[in-house]
Amino acid sequence: MLQLVIWCVVMDLNVEDVMVDEVITVDADATVHEAVRIMNKHEIGCVIVVLKGKPVGIITERDMLKRVLAKSADPDKIKVSDIMSAPLILGKPKMEIENAVKLMFRTKIKKLPVVHKGKLIGLVTLTDLTRFQPHMIRILKKLSVTELPPKRLKKVVDYYLI
Repeated sequence: MLQLVIWCVVMDLNVEDVMVDEVITVDADATVHEAVRIMNKHEIGCVIVVLKGKPVGIITERDMLKRVLAKSADPDKIKVSDIMSAPLILGKPKMEIENAVKLMFRTKIKKLPVVHKGKLIGLVTLTDLTRFQPHMIRILKKLSVTELPPKRLKKVVDYYLI
């Protein structure tokens, strides 16, 4: 009976229930080196790029590897706006977890910034969502029948389904 109660509670979770609400940002005019310092300071794998306070892109560790290090570019001379992933795909706080995962699968992303009335209020990652394993496993199984997981998500999906 307790399992059923827990299952029902998990079924009603929205993005706002699992998102991180302290999102670290970097200005679009900042250099990649400044973004690296911010990410290291906060021990995070991505920063949201903002322009005049509005979220416009995202920079992940992978972006830096592919667009800066692999090209031997100077991180002090490159602006984050030059390497950010954009346009930014956004979630809403009241979005159901299943819909967030579907959006992340379809757009091949692992990090989903959350906005309300144009203001950045949170960030949810596939890792955050997998903390709710029973519900997440059900979603992943259902999606894996109709859609292949994005290549970058395959390790996470395989871990929970195999």
